[in-house]
Amino acid sequence: MTQINASADNNSIANSKIRFTPNTDFEKELKKRVSVYFEENSVSKKDNARMYLKTFIAVLWVAASYSLLVFAGLPVWGLILAAVSLGVALNALSFNVMHDALHGAYSERSWVNRLMGHFLDLIGGSSYFWYRKHNYFHHSYPNIAGHDDDIEAGIFARLSPHHKRYFFHRYQHLYIWPLYGFLAIKWHLFDDFYTFFTKKINGHEIDRPGGWDAVVFFGGKLFFLTMAFVIPLFFYPVAYVVVFYMLVAFLQGLIMSVVFQLAHCNEDAGFPMHSGEAQQMDTSWMVHQLSTTTDFGKENHFLTWYLGGLNYQVEHHLFPKICHVNYPALSRIVEDTCREYSVTYNSYKGFFSGLKSHYNWLRFLGQEG
Repeated sequence: MTQINASADNNSIANSKIRFTPNTDFEKELKKRVSVYFEENSVSKKDNARMYLKTFIAVLWVAASYSLLVFAGLPVWGLILAAVSLGVALNALSFNVMHDALHGAYSERSWVNRLMGHFLDLIGGSSYFWYRKHNYFHHSYPNIAGHDDDIEAGIFARLSPHHKRYFFHRYQHLYIWPLYGFLAIKWHLFDDFYTFFTKKINGHEIDRPGGWDAVVFFGGKLFFLTMAFVIPLFFYPVAYVVVFYMLVAFLQGLIMSVVFQLAHCNEDAGFPMHSGEAQQMDTSWMVHQLSTTTDFGKENHFLTWYLGGLNYQVEHHLFPKICHVNYPALSRIVEDTCREYSVTYNSYKGFFSGLKSHYNWLRFLGQEG
């Protein structure tokens, strides 16, 4: 692959000029081995029964948690537990269903992927903007400063060595954790609306949704705000509604942020810059994905189930259109092939070793000029 086309639907994405070097024998062999695995084992890349079961469990978990929180009349301690359950459940739905669907990895049928992707619209996000932001900017150019929006935190944090350092970044390894929690709140109430009216994501031009896409955007926001604020106000005082919304969304944002940071912002992940005006990278696209992405906690089966395989971030970045239930098997193929061809393969054995590495990386960038 010599170039990633980041303007798949019209010209909505202006940032499509970075080029990668052509594939080598490594990329060809890796793709071949993955294809052979699916052929020899008669395994489906998508439309997997385990995915349908996970979808049912995640939707039921969200519905049950919300019902307990809003309608059950629980005491304060019960409301806290229900809010925690809802925050965790919303991420289970996002990681397992929405994420695969918007990558086209949930089903062979595009309408099913679109339908499942609309769960994001119902829980406060925008499938339209997320699809473009995540699939184009992040997956095309992971860890490239100025291109990958997921490593851009403004002045609040320095996540790449190519970002400007401010004096207060010296303490970012301490103050960043509560800021992570505000990610979902900012996303729900500000980011998508800002993007809609400015047609920009981190300075990149993006088309405003029109027609049915606009109906889904505003309809989804209206549904979410109704469920998050209007309906609860019939049962609880304003202060309760605001506090418990904050608790649910804070937990949701904290989990989402940490999962991403463990995979991309750590001591082993690379942060390359494109070279000069030609914007020509020194590696192929697949090798770039391997150098900038990290697996963690692969032996933790619960973590793998809950995160929708996002602890297998390497495999996800290499094969984003393959359903995540296949990642553990693909991981062995990828790791063996990387070892054979002396290509970088980053992995932390456990969740906490990855978390420690992210902490160390934040501290290093905060102190390094």
